[in-house]
Amino acid sequence: MGVEETIRDAFTQGRDYIQKWDAYEAAKKLGDNPMPPKRDLKLEAIADVLKGKMDIHSHCYRADEILMLMRLCEEFGIRVHTLQHVLEGYKVAPEIAKHGASASILPDWWGYKMEANDAIPFNAAVMTRHGVVVSIHSDSNEHARRFYQEAGKMMKYGDLTEEEALRLVTLNPAIQLRLDKRIGSIDVGKDADLVLFNGHPFSVYSRPEVTMIEGEVFFDRKKDLEMRDKIAKEKKDLIEREKKLPGAVQPTQPAQTIIPTLTEDDLDGHFHDGKAIRKP
Repeated sequence: MGVEETIRDAFTQGRDYIQKWDAYEAAKKLGDNPMPPKRDLKLEAIADVLKGKMDIHSHCYRADEILMLMRLCEEFGIRVHTLQHVLEGYKVAPEIAKHGASASILPDWWGYKMEANDAIPFNAAVMTRHGVVVSIHSDSNEHARRFYQEAGKMMKYGDLTEEEALRLVTLNPAIQLRLDKRIGSIDVGKDADLVLFNGHPFSVYSRPEVTMIEGEVFFDRKKDLEMRDKIAKEKKDLIEREKKLPGAVQPTQPAQTIIPTLTEDDLDGHFHDGKAIRKP
């Protein structure tokens, strides 16, 4: 309830802020010389939200808080653009779809704190079946490197088709960010951001062979391996040349591990040869 009232209070202040500026602009048009309202950057941002100029991306977990935020936004004539994490979205999938929100989820994380206890790996499939635009995201940069495999899991949990699973990490997140006119799918006129794998993208055994950004090859595995060999050869040649120079410094010997010798004083209170050693 405290969170709800905090948001409602902010929206109310933002609405009042809009009305003050509207009244000021109306008075100016009538030829008056009114005093402008005090500018408030925080309320300007909230005003942009209420005017629909700024999208709402809301961090959430439980079904009750999801419903609370959507209903509160509807009171003010706006909607949530994208729900983040939304681990209990499957419980209120019809309501999310009706509201018009999309969902960016953690694929199969649950049980790591109280709010996540009811999360299930079928979340993406349930919301997709109800018409919600769903994507996969993560708080972990390490996890984010493996979204293709995470999308593959969603084919197991909920029987998403291959195309539906692929959309979770391509077109759907682009839609949520309003960038789908540029990225997210392979279409004429879009940025040529492509990755070519040596196998199915969902397989843990596949690796990227070529990466393109806006049509330019950013990474080529074949050329990368050739460059590695070239660098290794150059390094070896430089080392051999350096060895032949007068007064060249020879490589140091590997450091020896020094094991300290313990005395009986060091073993006070410990057992040695079956007997307790104690200081006098």
